Amino acid sequence: MTQFIDIDGGRIAYDEIGEGPLVVLQHGMGITRQGYRHLAPLIAAAGYRVVSADMRGHGESSMGWPSVIGKEAITRTDVANDLVALIRQLGGPAVIVGHSLAGGSATIAAAQAPELVSAIVEINPFTLTQKTDIAALFTNARHRRGMIPLMGTMIFKSLGQWLKYLNVAYPIKPADYDEYIAEVAAKLREPGRFAEFMKTGKSTPADAEAQLPNVTRPALIIMGTEDPDFPSPQAEGERIVAALPAGLGSLGLVEGTGHYSFDEAADRTAALILPFLKEHHA
Repeated sequence: MTQFIDIDGGRIAYDEIGEGPLVVLQHGMGITRQGYRHLAPLIAAAGYRVVSADMRGHGESSMGWPSVIGKEAITRTDVANDLVALIRQLGGPAVIVGHSLAGGSATIAAAQAPELVSAIVEINPFTLTQKTDIAALFTNARHRRGMIPLMGTMIFKSLGQWLKYLNVAYPIKPADYDEYIAEVAAKLREPGRFAEFMKTGKSTPADAEAQLPNVTRPALIIMGTEDPDFPSPQAEGERIVAALPAGLGSLGLVEGTGHYSFDEAADRTAALILPFLKEHHA
């Protein structure tokens, strides 16, 4: 059942299952909190209160939020501020699980509000600034297949290109993939929703990268080995771990999965997350 929290600038939609220490799941751009429909019950069953939230502008959360860089953007700092406000109202501290753009947001939240964030898990995150690797577009077929429709989505503001990207970014399809993607597409067809999604492309991970040295909480970075967003997903994860203060970061790999490891292989993703939660959740 959808619940709502009003915070400065708008309203965040979320759902909640389980009892115990708080874990907040935040999805990345262009999808909804239902992406965690398989992972959330596994975490709740292990003894946690699990909140899955819709990113600002996405799902059932409100649109038209003010941003730190203007109304036409959704930044990692914006989403981090929303997460901190959400955790504060829900009664933290919490472990934040952030995917893609929201992985960078988890970094910022942990650096700026350590009293509310016990630890962070970043799944296939865009936490570091990226440089286009032209050579990899020619030599790495996996990367090329993902980047062409992803760039087409942003350049042409095309829902069709986004759906093509998702098909590539999910090399492993959960049993309900078609139903879920149809729901994502229907949501993005609602008036104003695709324009909100496009705001995520108006920012870079520079704000998250700048906060990595300020993180004081443990961080688990999870990468799908077939993620088309990165020429080498493992190398990207290693770069993030290296940018964190020594000893705080660790890397886990989910073999064969793409950009949505938490949905493609929820059981194997949970197998990485649950021991981390047991060790680090205050």
